[in-house]
Order: sequence, then C-alpha cells, then structure tokens
Amino acid sequence: MPGTTNILTINSGSSSIKFALYAAGEPPARLIRGKIDRIGLDDPTLTWTNSRTGDRQTYPAKASDIREAAFFLADWVAEQKGFDQVRAIGHRIVYGPGHSHAVFIDEALMNELHRNSVFDPDHLPGEIELIEIFRKRYPQLPQAACFDTSFHADMPRVAQLLPIPRRYDREGVRRYGFHGLSCAYILEELTRIAGAETANGRILLAHLGNGASITAIKNGRSIDTSMGFTPAGGIIMGTRPGDVDPCIVGHIISRDHLSTGQLNDLVNHQCGLLGVSEISPDMHDLLEKEGSDIRAVEAISLFCYQVKKWIGAFSAVLGGVGTLVFTGGIGENAAAIRWRICQGLEFLGIKVDEKRNAENASLISTTGSSVTIYVLPTDEEKMIATMVFRLLVAPDKKY
Repeated sequence: MPGTTNILTINSGSSSIKFALYAAGEPPARLIRGKIDRIGLDDPTLTWTNSRTGDRQTYPAKASDIREAAFFLADWVAEQKGFDQVRAIGHRIVYGPGHSHAVFIDEALMNELHRNSVFDPDHLPGEIELIEIFRKRYPQLPQAACFDTSFHADMPRVAQLLPIPRRYDREGVRRYGFHGLSCAYILEELTRIAGAETANGRILLAHLGNGASITAIKNGRSIDTSMGFTPAGGIIMGTRPGDVDPCIVGHIISRDHLSTGQLNDLVNHQCGLLGVSEISPDMHDLLEKEGSDIRAVEAISLFCYQVKKWIGAFSAVLGGVGTLVFTGGIGENAAAIRWRICQGLEFLGIKVDEKRNAENASLISTTGSSVTIYVLPTDEEKMIATMVFRLLVAPDKKY
C-alpha cells in the first residue's frame, strides 16, 4: 500500500466505547488509545493517551446514549493528528454466527447484523450505530467487522450442540463462544514469547474480567469454550450469571411477571458477582469487603470455584494441559484470585509460584510445574488493527 496507512479501531460496550489509532504494519504500532466512559450517566468522559509520549487527557464527553457518544467520537477523532492517514476502520463485533474470519462491511452484512440484534441487545445495537455514523461521516473509508465468535467457528460439532430440540439447531441456536479476539491475540503472543510448539499445544485460556470465559485450545484451534449462544453463559461474571438451571429462568419470569426486556436486563445487569454479593460487580471492591461481609466472601468463593471446575472439565477435553494463561482485568491483576483458583489443581500439574504470582509476573508457575502458567495482558484493539491491516493487504485471504 503506497503512503502512510493508519487504522482506527473501535470496540463498543454497553456503556463505553474503546478506540485506538494504529500505524499499520506487522505488528501495528499504537499512536493513541482512548475510551468514552460512563455513557448514559451524568458525567460521561473521554480519556485518551498518546502512546508515544505517555501524555494523558480527560474531559467531559457528550454521551447521553451510545448514539450521541458515537457522534461525539466521530467528530473528536477527526481532529486528531494522524486521522487524515486513516485508510480503514475496524470494529469489534461481538455476535457473528457463520463468520470464520474478519470481513469488510457491506449492505448484506449490515442487514445480517440488524437481524442478529435480538440475540445480543447489549452490544449489537451500539455497534451498528457506530458503523452507520462513521459510514455517513466518512463514506470513503472501508470498515471491517472483526467478530468475537470467529475464533470458535470451527469448534467440533459436539462442542457446538445444545441439548434442546433439533429444530432450534437448524435455526442456528448453538454454542458460539465469545472473547475470540482476545483468544486470537493471546495465541499470537504465546507464539512470540514461547514459540510455535507451545502455541500449538494444549492451552487453557482464562479470560477473567467483567465478562469471563474459559477456552480450550489445541493445535491453534478452539476445541471448546464456556460461553454459549450468548455471552451470558458459562462461568459467573460481573453482572451475568453464567450457566443456571433453565427452569430457574421460568420461575423468575412467572414470579416477577417479567417482560423479555426486563429478563434481559436482569440476566445481563443484575446477576453474577453483583447479584450474589449485593455490593458490586467489581472483584477489587469485593476483595476489599471480604474481611467484613459474608456476601463478598461467598461471591468470590463462587467465582473461584466455578473457574476451577471449568479448568478441570476442559483439561479432560484436551487430554491434559501444557499451558494455562490468565488474562482480562481480573486475570491480569488479581493475584489472590489466581492463587485461589489454582489451589487444589496440583494433580493436573498446575503449580503456582507464590512470589511470582504476588508480583504479577508474566510467568507464575513453579520451576517444577508441568503446566506453564502465564499472566498476559490482552489487547483486542491491537488484534483488530492486525486483522484489518491483513485484509487491506490481501482481502481475499481469511484472518
């Protein structure tokens, strides 16, 4: 590609928008990164950091909802140095059934995203708003969709099937899995720091944050993952329940006379660590309260217990584990949680070095551990930039 090429990445959540500007390449070099936070609250802010100088600025943003935040971002980013050299925009799209790789966005894909919004009301409507607003403002820029589900698209059929009537499977109701961009990034990082043999081995990837999932990876492929048809399944999360007895849902609907929208709000915003603790969805807050509130103790214990169970189950699926990776906000920063999860898993060869773990070292396994345990920061925006750059260079290849 002639001339300087920059790529804008956009990662939309239900109440925030992360963005970054990269100089394209292998690997891409981040120029700025930022976030519009507290969307819909009284005090939304835009915070951004110059990656080269370290300068950081925060100021009020217009963001009463995702739409207004998208317009605000579209105006703000155009004033930043380097935007005139942007050649493409990459979006994290959480829900992308049927897509095994990143693609440029066209009308057919937009229609598909609109149809899928009913399955992911917390993410897709906001993602669609961002795409449409940036298309109107900058129609000359191609936009690419990088799907969180793509990494799991070729999971074994048995891992995709759900034990419900087959007619639903024919309609596409199956386990899709999420956090795929994080998985893809960590796999490339493992290749870089530990070599191709490790990256092609038997890996358990624990992405633990407000959203949390465990993924079993073998020979570079997703073999199974804890999240299911939506990101609400699997292990307990900040405000999502993970897997529960489905009849409990029917009981709650009947007891509280909930509409579909009210049920979605309960499942995605009132359950998980917040629901159990009645204190906070944030693990840091719960650890601070652990010495004085039994509800915090129980929420933390349930989280660690469930992660431990999934590690054991996926170890069986893989036929043994060679590498365990912790990532995500909790996985990267909460040494106490990593320690509790790993205690009792010595029979699998998982042995944590207490000092390394307390220091948040990148390698926290003991010298004698048969499982190598890493703590690796994930970077979904960098993975988006990488995928978009590869699409620009070779649009017919699958990434």
